[in-house]
Amino acid sequence: MRNIAIIAHVDHGKTTLVDEMLKQGGAFRENQVVEERVMDSNDIERERGITILAKNTAVHYKDIKINIIDTPGHADFGGEVERVLKMVDGVLLLVDAAEGPMPQTRFVLQRALALGHKIIIVINKIDRPDARLDEIVDEVLELLLDLDATEEQLESPVLFCSGRDGTASLNPYQKGEDLRPLFDTILDYFPAPAGDENGDLQILVSSIDYNDYVGRIAIGRVERGSVRQNQEVCVCNFHQDQTPYKSKIVSLYQIDALGRTPAETAQVGDIVCFSGIENITIGDTVCAATNPEPLPFVKIGEPTLEMTFSVNDSPFAGKDGKFVTSRQLRERLFRELQRDVSLRVSETDSADSFKVSGRGEMHLSILIETMRREGYEFAVSTPRVLYKEIDGQRCEPIERLLVDVPEAYMGSVMEKMGARKGELVHMAPVGDRMRIEFLVPSRGLFGYRNEFLTDTRGEGILNSIFYEYQPFKGDIPRRSTGSLIAFETGEAVTYGLFNAQERGTLFIKPGTAVYEGMVVGVSPKAEDLVVNVCKKKHVSNMRASGSDDALRLVSPRILSLEESLEFLAEDELMEVTPKNIRIRKRILDGQLRAKSRAKE
Repeated sequence: MRNIAIIAHVDHGKTTLVDEMLKQGGAFRENQVVEERVMDSNDIERERGITILAKNTAVHYKDIKINIIDTPGHADFGGEVERVLKMVDGVLLLVDAAEGPMPQTRFVLQRALALGHKIIIVINKIDRPDARLDEIVDEVLELLLDLDATEEQLESPVLFCSGRDGTASLNPYQKGEDLRPLFDTILDYFPAPAGDENGDLQILVSSIDYNDYVGRIAIGRVERGSVRQNQEVCVCNFHQDQTPYKSKIVSLYQIDALGRTPAETAQVGDIVCFSGIENITIGDTVCAATNPEPLPFVKIGEPTLEMTFSVNDSPFAGKDGKFVTSRQLRERLFRELQRDVSLRVSETDSADSFKVSGRGEMHLSILIETMRREGYEFAVSTPRVLYKEIDGQRCEPIERLLVDVPEAYMGSVMEKMGARKGELVHMAPVGDRMRIEFLVPSRGLFGYRNEFLTDTRGEGILNSIFYEYQPFKGDIPRRSTGSLIAFETGEAVTYGLFNAQERGTLFIKPGTAVYEGMVVGVSPKAEDLVVNVCKKKHVSNMRASGSDDALRLVSPRILSLEESLEFLAEDELMEVTPKNIRIRKRILDGQLRAKSRAKE
């Protein structure tokens, strides 16, 4: 048996490579119709083309079972990667043949090296016309040196793959025929799982799944001894002062291809799923009933961003949602903690709102999107960074930002980074583009992604990852534009929108229901403007025929969930329902809003 994980930056082709490994490992029938990126099983993953949750699968090659864990590539889901690395003995480091090592590559590789895992370097997408094979190999070796890799890790084998075509080769200039060279290297280079087969049972739980029929399903690796169905066990935790408690493993499964196969027993090194232990959580150790010996679990990185989730109290509250009360919201948020180890939820002074902390905007926006699809309705505040007191100094999270842009747009990127307190660390040409690295405060990146795409005409690539906490860098303006705010409750009409569009860019179409205090657009000036989008044309008996048809509306800018979060000002909330995402002022009444501003 071999237990391996595939780690890489987002979009470098992990899930596509796993598809081909499954096909060539005999996981599917010859005539079976298989979707692309079969491991990205939930709707949001398929729509966005990203992996959010780490997933287990297994293939068989030369009578040896290879357990494979496909991990997320986005920095905000680093917690998923950190915990599953405890289950494996070796890591495939996937690097794009044109982009080379990116910020997330560095982060996950650092974690794998710290655990002492063996590495196989896989240069993927070698059929790209802009591939730089020799340079990329040098860049990966430089990264390994930079991260203090051992002699053995520096001597890691390098393979050249095309995940889409399902080929691998040891020679960069000769395309392989199939993935056999990769499978052979995995068997030769990665060790079989080690452990005492005759010792007392130990299973470290690294992942939790949930099923309405059997409750919580724990996933972990058998570190010592063997386990069988209906076995009496003891559950304990190395990092918490909880009293070990007795329980029983009701059902036991082993992972095979894309499914779970019921098993009577499992040995050292097997990755198993089991149910029957009600309160089990990530980081727990399941031991023999007579010998509770907990195993240490990897320390997961702390959250850097916080939002307030609260009950929706807008005039349209309760129209779309199935779950709208504070009790339902609280239950759902605390249930998410059982699956997501890098999330934090805490109560506030108000019974109707909760503080939710995560790794980044993407991390929290995926939670928001998942909840609205489940029928939840709620409001969220603008994202705030989490400050820390270190040696008596107020410190803030700093991101390592990597920007890849055509030379023509370098000036505008440098200018914007200067205003956002970014510090230039490194700059180098890559082909006809420039790769620039900055250290910038996390709050300096709020709302920058859309600006960046506009500044670079959509040609720029922007990636960031948490670097460290550093002393507070001073004030950074959050937003230089104001909001267009609806004057009254009603339905937006063409005449009202035509008059309002001269004031700024609109977010809504005719026929959209609005309420007083709802944000309907963006004003280029710094202050907010109140507009009447429900205003109808005064009706008289003297009308020129066809004058209404002449009202030409500019297409509105429809904001996505992430864009809405980036747009939010301090005094605004985002109202999230299963059917709509609206931005509104915290204080809806215009006069009360003016009074509160005057007090400030």
